[in-house]
Amino acid sequence: MPATMLHEETLVLGEREFATIGRLAHEHFGLDLHAGKQGMVAARLSKRIRQLGLRSFEEYCHYVLQDRTGAALESMVEDLTTNHTSFFREPRHFDFLVDRVLPQLTNGNGETRPFLIWSAGCSTGEEPYTLAMILSEYRMAHPGFRFRILATDISTAVLAKAEVGIYTNEAVAPVQAALRMKYFLRSRDRASNRVRVSPELRRLVEFHRLNFMDADYGISERADAIFCRNVIIYFDRPTQRRILRKLCDHLVPGGYLFVGHAETLHDMNLPVTPVAPALYRRVDAAR
Repeated sequence: MPATMLHEETLVLGEREFATIGRLAHEHFGLDLHAGKQGMVAARLSKRIRQLGLRSFEEYCHYVLQDRTGAALESMVEDLTTNHTSFFREPRHFDFLVDRVLPQLTNGNGETRPFLIWSAGCSTGEEPYTLAMILSEYRMAHPGFRFRILATDISTAVLAKAEVGIYTNEAVAPVQAALRMKYFLRSRDRASNRVRVSPELRRLVEFHRLNFMDADYGISERADAIFCRNVIIYFDRPTQRRILRKLCDHLVPGGYLFVGHAETLHDMNLPVTPVAPALYRRVDAAR
């Protein structure tokens, strides 16, 4: 039965249309939209439907299915996923990176190749720019240390925002004052509430689009550390396992995988061992 307006904000999402959206989201992006998420889907996609000038979820599904460019599907996944992030989020991970990971993995290695760290699911850039500040500070204290930062996300919209590197004063509040002074530029308009990441820091991060469902991630080098935090919660368990296996394959032996504190790798038979909360290290165990 066709979907109709429920009220000004939200359209009624019928079972047939919900099944179609769930199938598309899972096939193309691995998202798990089980029955309990029907209300969330309706609320998040209603705004998009109105922006497109459509009247129902039935019309929206037809629109997405007819689009051959992939733009409609990408917009859909942007609406269905939460791009919530912040500077220095879950700060103990960054403390562990500086205190344990960098000294371990760069010992005798700093002159041969750059330390590679990958922010997988980087959203609007707060995480990779946090890493850029931390690694820049570490480099100042350790001459000869070199690094690269790769940041990927499925959404071209959030990647565009990340590359520009403009944030509100409230967004950069978690950054220590000394680092804010060093790595952020104030607007010439003193009334502005925005700052911009310095060009030097922006140049340290390579942003690329990546869909975790792709067969080939197009990354030839293995990373010393991967931050993939609060990302796999969007996938069902089998999809999580496939993605995490591929991430492990992109780690050097002894490399570290950082995940969100609400995420677990328990019973996934992955070549990693837990070393701290939401933190795992790759081992050479048989898989």
